[in-house]
Amino acid sequence: MTASRTLCWLLVAAILAGGGYLGWRQFHTGRHDAASTAPAQTGSPVPVTVARVETADFPVYLEGLGTVQGFNTVVVRSRVDGQLDTIAFKEGQLVKQGDLIAQIDPRPFQAALDQATAKKDQDEASLANAKLDLQRYTDLGAFAARQQTDTQRALVRQDTAQVEADNAAIASARTQLDYTTIRAPIAGVTGFRQVDQGNIVNAATQTGIVTIAQIEPIAVIFTAPEEKLPDIRAALAAGAPPVIALSSDGKKVLSKGTLALMNNQVDATSGTIRLKAVFDNADHALWPGQSVLTRLLVATLKDAVVVPDDAVQRGSGGLYALTVGPDDKAAVRQIAIGASTDGRTVVEKGLSPGERVVVAGQYRVQPGSPVAVTVAAAAPAAQAGSP
Repeated sequence: MTASRTLCWLLVAAILAGGGYLGWRQFHTGRHDAASTAPAQTGSPVPVTVARVETADFPVYLEGLGTVQGFNTVVVRSRVDGQLDTIAFKEGQLVKQGDLIAQIDPRPFQAALDQATAKKDQDEASLANAKLDLQRYTDLGAFAARQQTDTQRALVRQDTAQVEADNAAIASARTQLDYTTIRAPIAGVTGFRQVDQGNIVNAATQTGIVTIAQIEPIAVIFTAPEEKLPDIRAALAAGAPPVIALSSDGKKVLSKGTLALMNNQVDATSGTIRLKAVFDNADHALWPGQSVLTRLLVATLKDAVVVPDDAVQRGSGGLYALTVGPDDKAAVRQIAIGASTDGRTVVEKGLSPGERVVVAGQYRVQPGSPVAVTVAAAAPAAQAGSP
């Protein structure tokens, strides 16, 4: 019993003095394992991944949220009153300018045109007779009363004016008849049908038959902070700056277009300016009402010093990067950065082209410690959203 108690006390002492399981193992086996008793291997190379600091032409994008809208949007309404005889389109159909949309009962308007045409024929006959009488009075010369001749001349002018009025009435009746055939005023895609065939439509109602939205080309309306106005104006002055439309999660490029205009005033409540970009949209990737992420190219930095985003670290003293020298030892470098796009960041101060920076494994690295270097894989040639 005494021997067992002594053994227990010795075991506790070994644990306290030797540090847990390692002290017990040394006591129990009666030998020392060099690998086990070695302190933390601060001198052992730490595996890290590095990349080279490069120089490149770096695009500076202004990102924002936008909404797609039809380049032109038209509510097709009837311009005359009547019964809707025919609906000639399908909902969601792509139509060309001039395609038949609907047909209103034309019979009342055809009757009005025929009436106006008959009235013109009647007045032309009266005019022809009046001209013959005037010719007779003129041929009589002194044998005809002057007053009678002047009266006949006035009657001819009166009948001539009446025929001209008939021509105007015919043109108006023909126009009303033409309005019974409703055609697409623009090319685009039709929406939901608002009126069914057989209903009475009239020009006074605000509800149209259908809405047509032009989608080739198509527009995107987005906003930018007012402090970016100088950059946007400079980009517009140099030409039509490129705009990229991406999916709302920013992972897929939907279409590429150009900035068309900047609104003529800043929204004082939000401090933003509205912008309009135009896209060809031949593949119909953009659709009216869709929310997209926009990238406006406002500048391109020539020969900028560029590093991967993962090389930039934040500490209590500010931003820094870990560099690896020719002796494969790490060093801390305080840096100042600029724009960041597509996984790359512009370094304005603190790094030089050709240096190696750590992009993975930083949490195990201490300044001056040796590292085992693995070179990072090259970035893809075409990043999502690049022009």
